[in-house]
Amino acid sequence: MLSRGVKVYYVTGNHDEMLRRFENFSVGDFHIVNKLVIHHANNKKSWIFHGDVFDVTMQYSKWLAKLGAVGYDMLIAINSVINYISKVFGYGRISLSKKIKNSVKSAVKFINNFEQTAAEIAVEKGYDYVICGHIHQPCNRIIKTAEGKVNYLNSGDWIENLSALEYQNERWTVYHYQQDGLVTELNNAYYTDEAAYLRTTELFKMMMEDFVKAS
Repeated sequence: MLSRGVKVYYVTGNHDEMLRRFENFSVGDFHIVNKLVIHHANNKKSWIFHGDVFDVTMQYSKWLAKLGAVGYDMLIAINSVINYISKVFGYGRISLSKKIKNSVKSAVKFINNFEQTAAEIAVEKGYDYVICGHIHQPCNRIIKTAEGKVNYLNSGDWIENLSALEYQNERWTVYHYQQDGLVTELNNAYYTDEAAYLRTTELFKMMMEDFVKAS
C-alpha cells in the first residue's frame, strides 16, 4: 500500500504497547498513532482506537493483561492444530475463543459494557462513528445513549473471524472473508489444481534460494 502512495496509519493496541511511546512517529506515508479521527467528505467523523484503554487490567495490572495475551496466543496455536485435524476429517473450522466468549456470562457482559462505554464517550465527543478492535467481535450497529446515538463498529480480527472494516460509498461495512463468494470460488479452483500448488512450491523454493544467496 505504501508503494502505491496510500497513507497507512498503524493504530497501536495492547499486543504492541511498546510502540505507544512512538506516537506521532512518521516515515513518509507511514504513521504510528494511538488514536485517529477521520473527517469524511459528508461531514461525518470516525473515531478510531484499539479499545484496550477500557480494560481495568491494562490500567492497574499490566502483568495480568500480558498473561492474558500470552494465554490467548496459546489458545490460537492450539486452535490451529484442531482446525487442521478438523479439515483432514472433512469438518469445518472451530473457534475455541469464540465459543468461550459466547458461553461465559461474564465475557458476554464485558463485551456489552465495552461497546456501551465506547458509544457513550463517542456521543459525548460528537463523533458519528466509533471504531475499535480489541474484543475481536466484528460488529456494525447503532447504539443509543442518554445523549444521542452513534454507529459502533468493531473490525473483529484476521485470525479467527477473518473480518475487517471497509469504507466506501460514504458508509462503513464489515467484510467477512469466509462469506466472500469470490474468495470461495478462487480457493476451490486453487486447491483442485495440483499443478498450481506445485508451481507455488517451486516459486517459494526459488525465492528462498535467492534470499540465502543475498544474505
